[in-house]
Amino acid sequence: MPSYILTHDLGTSGNKASLFGLDGSLKAFCVEEYGTYYPAPGHVEQKAADWWAAVCKSSVRLLADSGVSASQIACVSFSGQMMGCVLVDGQGELLRDAIIWADSRSVTQEAFLRRQIDPWLFYEITGHRPAAFYSLCKLLWLRDNEPDIFRKADKMLLAKDYIIYRLTGEFVTDYSDAGGTNCFDIRKKIWSPEILDAVSLNPALLPRLTTSLDIVGQVTDVAARATGLLAGTPVVIGGGDGSCAAAGAGCVREGSAYVVIGSSSWIARAAKAPVFEPGMKTFNWVALDPDYYTPCGTMQAAGYSLSWLKDTLCDMENAEATKKQADVYGLINETLASSPPGAGGVLFLPYLLGERSPRWNAQARAAFLGLSMTSTKADMIRSVFEGVGYNLKVILDLIDRKQAADKIIAIGGGAKNNAWLQILADIWQTPLETRRFLEEATSIGAAICAGVAIGAFTDFSVIDRFNPADKIITPDTKNAAIHEKMYDLFNEVYDALEGSFLRG
Repeated sequence: MPSYILTHDLGTSGNKASLFGLDGSLKAFCVEEYGTYYPAPGHVEQKAADWWAAVCKSSVRLLADSGVSASQIACVSFSGQMMGCVLVDGQGELLRDAIIWADSRSVTQEAFLRRQIDPWLFYEITGHRPAAFYSLCKLLWLRDNEPDIFRKADKMLLAKDYIIYRLTGEFVTDYSDAGGTNCFDIRKKIWSPEILDAVSLNPALLPRLTTSLDIVGQVTDVAARATGLLAGTPVVIGGGDGSCAAAGAGCVREGSAYVVIGSSSWIARAAKAPVFEPGMKTFNWVALDPDYYTPCGTMQAAGYSLSWLKDTLCDMENAEATKKQADVYGLINETLASSPPGAGGVLFLPYLLGERSPRWNAQARAAFLGLSMTSTKADMIRSVFEGVGYNLKVILDLIDRKQAADKIIAIGGGAKNNAWLQILADIWQTPLETRRFLEEATSIGAAICAGVAIGAFTDFSVIDRFNPADKIITPDTKNAAIHEKMYDLFNEVYDALEGSFLRG
């Protein structure tokens, strides 16, 4: 009797394969890594054949290590890195290496796109700004710079879609992943004729669209031999990693919100309609549940700011951690505890990598302000934690305009840091809820999607069984006034420095 769901999460550094029981248990997981290549400045590529090899190896390995037989797999489902560009010919053969989400080579094509269609109309159609990081500009770059390859292309696929083709022979993508192409109409849920006509692209280049809940095919005989799965095993398309993370975190009901605290960070909420912010500062995805959207904003350097802090200002804590074989971030938390909320007036702008939403300023730079002779190292440390919180509050205020969330679900590696969670709760004056699994949300989202698709689960509310609430961090109201003052100062300082970033 099939009783397990196999998920593959095709990330930037590798593929994570997981086996989930229909009872919500995580039976086993394994990771197969692959490389990233940088052939020129701004060029970031991977070999799609490496993705397929990783899926095959991890499937075989997971079945062998778990003791689960292929006959016990009810279906296979996917989460995948978004905004990439994979070109295949009419026989499904790869024409070149994949251009992945981090690639920024297509700035000329971004400028062309902005000239061809009004940016606000573009935003209303796609839910996103036109930008070089999305698939469309990458495809246009290939048309302009590698015309011989472009002429041979039959389909442009995204990461998980290429693997689904290898498993089933079908060229498909889902609404959530299509949202990362910059040519998908998120309300009509079709490839946008306005955008494709504006840039003279044939819509036949794009795969068939489905919901994330569709069973798009079955494992073929050839794929079965490569993966160890049974031929005929149903394949559920799943979604892009951002939408899978939302479902896996529990952001599945209207008004629910979540924050991912990782190297980068984002805040999103579940909504029945996309949210179009007048300054185009936020963006929108289609959720795994096709009746919902996730308005979202993302910052570049959340956990990265803490990593920079650790490597730059915390030599003593690093040495002590090595000596005691202790967690260095635990020691950093002990140091920041001696600084009061508001960090003694010290403010940190967390723009170590420029910024996306809400600033959309690649030239933005980080800064400490408010330092005086009485400022301490602890104040500087606390200001970094708080600076990330203030920046995320800018996003939260934008997506909360219509309906404030009564709590925010926190996932990601940073959600293990209780001191940071308390700081965030105090700044936002909103309770934070953590879940049992903090770093498996994308895989869990793909598993729930698959279970709903095959009828094993009624709807996405099953997340409360898969990834139940663990604890609630309650904001301290005594700290509200100081954080409100510092938040206002945070925004005033950014506005004052914005012009100087351009001259830096």
